[in-house]
Amino acid sequence: MRQRALVYGGVFLASEKRMKVTQLIASTGGRLYDANNDPQVREALDECKELCFDYNQMRPSDRAARLEALREIVGSMGEHAAVVSPFWCDYGANIHLGENFYANHGLVILDGAPVTFGHDVYLAPNCVFSTAGHPFDTERRNLGLEYALPITVGDNVWLGMGVLVCPGVTIGSDVVIGAGSVVTKDIPSGVVAVGNPCRVLREITEADVERYQLWKQEEA
Repeated sequence: MRQRALVYGGVFLASEKRMKVTQLIASTGGRLYDANNDPQVREALDECKELCFDYNQMRPSDRAARLEALREIVGSMGEHAAVVSPFWCDYGANIHLGENFYANHGLVILDGAPVTFGHDVYLAPNCVFSTAGHPFDTERRNLGLEYALPITVGDNVWLGMGVLVCPGVTIGSDVVIGAGSVVTKDIPSGVVAVGNPCRVLREITEADVERYQLWKQEEA
């Protein structure tokens, strides 16, 4: 029988096996580690993939069971969080979801290092967050070595369809990332950013607030 999540202080935590492996990876501090041949790593990956598989087979209307299953996958999450299937991740234990987190279909998180989302984060379909990177030289890459760098997303962030976030990136709060963007470097707070590579397009201003106030007035 698969090992179930631990519960501590009302917060669901990932299994001891996956926690141990993610702590081991974290101890490398971004240096190379064996992601393909270490049996502990393989077991942790297999356990998480099984949990994701089960989650993806659940009925959309079975909200309570889906929420419990999601809590078993991730390291921590707010009371109100939703991830629409399909959803895939590597270890789960390194994923931290803030309050009112929402992800549409096709979310992929490669969480060798921590991936932390603030409150009120909204992800459109097919977003990818990858903490994993590989050596440029073929000798080390072909040995199955890789590194992992954390990803952090602030509060009140909206990512459009198909956004890719690369290892080591921090996205500030109150940010909109345009569809199809590839985020390779940090994005400051309070901006709209787009493109490949993703660059700041402009600041979010009071004009944006007024725009939607006018829309509400017209609707009324």
